[in-house]
Amino acid sequence: MKTKLIYFSTATLIALTSANIISSQASASENNAEAGEDTAYTYAEGMAPVVNPPLPKKIEFAGQTIDFDRMDMYERLDRELSQMCYMHSSTMLMLKRANRFFPVMAPILKRNGVPEDLVYLACIESSLNQRAYSPAKAAGLWQFLASTGKEYGLEVNDYVDERYNIEKATAAAARYLKSAYNKYGNWESAMASYNGGQRRISTELDSQLADSAFDLYLVEETSRYPFRVYAAKALMENPSKYGFHLKPDQFYPQLDYTEVNVSSTIDDLAAWAKSHGTTYALLREFNPWIRAKSLPVTAGKTYTIKVPKPESLSRSANPLTKKHLYNPRWAD
Repeated sequence: MKTKLIYFSTATLIALTSANIISSQASASENNAEAGEDTAYTYAEGMAPVVNPPLPKKIEFAGQTIDFDRMDMYERLDRELSQMCYMHSSTMLMLKRANRFFPVMAPILKRNGVPEDLVYLACIESSLNQRAYSPAKAAGLWQFLASTGKEYGLEVNDYVDERYNIEKATAAAARYLKSAYNKYGNWESAMASYNGGQRRISTELDSQLADSAFDLYLVEETSRYPFRVYAAKALMENPSKYGFHLKPDQFYPQLDYTEVNVSSTIDDLAAWAKSHGTTYALLREFNPWIRAKSLPVTAGKTYTIKVPKPESLSRSANPLTKKHLYNPRWAD
């Protein structure tokens, strides 16, 4: 029982804010101050203790067992898990969004011959923010540059940007990752190449006489990249272990919509949306690949537009329970 109580406390304290404090600690601080004792090791009023998150010794990822016994491997995972645990708001939002996007992305990866665990790569790329746009001009959940997106079959122009199309961008990411895996023979190198480029990883593997990105000296961002993916999996498979306690109805539901195939130009998408019982704002939310207020359609081309079902937009009419979650362990 004692062991269980200590474990629960450790996990819970990770998520405490600075407004929380254990009353006995506050009383001890006051007593020590009155007695003139050294109070350097007591918690100041309003402060909570900082707890190191528990680190797994091994992680099963994409059919591989990743062992973190090696000193540098342990410390690299420790860095990423520590940062992810204490970036409370962004990590919590990523968890909520995962319930919406993982059910769409995971089957697409699987159909394209890529393990479902690679969904965690998108978490690192964009925190599952479908509008994500980086200073380097990478866009969408999978953060494709325009040139790379076009190389992998995505349409990118002023009206249509399929880097924001979750289905098409996920399929493109799967093609890239599968190609990289076939080249390197392991997922850590394939993931490192997603960040640093295949040319760089191939060059460094050759010049450093290595077989895996684990053994490469790389720029810090690329060196950290696979470990950030592992940290995301460790935390998101069991959030409460790391201090994240959410209720089922706090997650974001999957989008419910009707698909409309469009094979002719739409001059006014706001008017089109209204005629289909929705708003331009919601149309853009459900179809972030639409980039303007009109949609030119060339001969022989067809776009599929998602039109939200009005009845699905009410949270009170569609409450989430554990059975609606992609992973029931996400919620308390």
